[in-house]
Amino acid sequence: MDSLITAAARALAAGDPLGALKRVALRDDAPALALRGIAMAQLGDLDRAKALLKSAARAFGPKEAMARARCVVAEAEIALVSRDLTWPAKSLDVARATLEAHGDHINAAHASNLEVRRLLLIGRLDEAERILAGLDPTPLPPASRVAHELVAAGIAIRRLQTKAARAALVRAEHAAREAAIPALSAEVERASLLLITPAARLISRGEERPLLLDEVETLLASEALVVDACRHVVWNAGVAVSLATRPVLFALARALSEAWPGDVSRGTLLARTFRAKHADESHRARLRVEIGRLRAELRALADVRATKRGFALAPRHTREIVVLAPPVEEQHAPVLAFLADGESWSSSALAIALGASPRTVQRALEQLAAAGKVQSYGRGRARRWMTPPVPGFPTILLLPGPLPGN
Repeated sequence: MDSLITAAARALAAGDPLGALKRVALRDDAPALALRGIAMAQLGDLDRAKALLKSAARAFGPKEAMARARCVVAEAEIALVSRDLTWPAKSLDVARATLEAHGDHINAAHASNLEVRRLLLIGRLDEAERILAGLDPTPLPPASRVAHELVAAGIAIRRLQTKAARAALVRAEHAAREAAIPALSAEVERASLLLITPAARLISRGEERPLLLDEVETLLASEALVVDACRHVVWNAGVAVSLATRPVLFALARALSEAWPGDVSRGTLLARTFRAKHADESHRARLRVEIGRLRAELRALADVRATKRGFALAPRHTREIVVLAPPVEEQHAPVLAFLADGESWSSSALAIALGASPRTVQRALEQLAAAGKVQSYGRGRARRWMTPPVPGFPTILLLPGPLPGN
């Protein structure tokens, strides 16, 4: 490898893409194309970066399997940054195996980190954790250790394990300082903000206050019966009853919990749950049926008792009922939770991450755009959606994944 290529590679490793381009900008051989592609990616021109890396992969000869594999890994990282979740994961796995077989353990570990980040993004935490557990960050260079620790922190945050998340972020901060790359330090700082930003609201006995993520963790581990309006789950003493697919039942549970220890009138329940302005006998009959269903769902945790004017919730194993609500109430909150990371997303990528149909996501985006909450650029398949981070928005509690403690 000639001296210019070596110098450009060192500049990229140090986070200096302009320094790298000064050395290889006018060259069209395969190594130079690959380095130019990585430099353009660091500068944010992802489309140009992808084109350069594809050209580099084609230019490398049949005996340069390791170089082609490195190009595949770089393409995968660009796809992840641009939220292209349809990028073939099998290609990344083949590239990782090739790098491992040729002794390039650092780039092989980087490929594994990319796969873990993708799994984390779409809520497959068990798989992400399994792959991460097989990676030893000790021999990795500082920049790679930062990526490793950020993924570990992301998994811990999504599982509401704030102590483990804080420890991982401290290790990431130390590694970023050692790497001396400002962009890495900024990424660690952004991740750390999740631990000091209100993640939810606590509603109890007619009052409410904001909660940090570690306070949410403490609340879910307490003896209180928690009606979680972020995940549509009712918690008590480690037992969880999910009402995520039963919106009517959850609306009833939330209304009764917010009124506890008092009751809620039948008229209020009809208006809040069924949007019934003028209730007739059919509405009242449906309310009785839904109350019966809610009573059956919550039988292990609480009873739903009839009162003279309506219904009241009575916990079985605790003396306290609270509601855990998002800090921002929004119909399409899960979509905004993803867009709040400041990255641009395609509607198809959002559908994969949310586990929803593309048409459902597209309708949500159109409604959010009409309300001025998101914006798009590009056309057709190149169309991307984004929004500036929403202050205090629950970007963790509304993302998909297993329930805390699972």
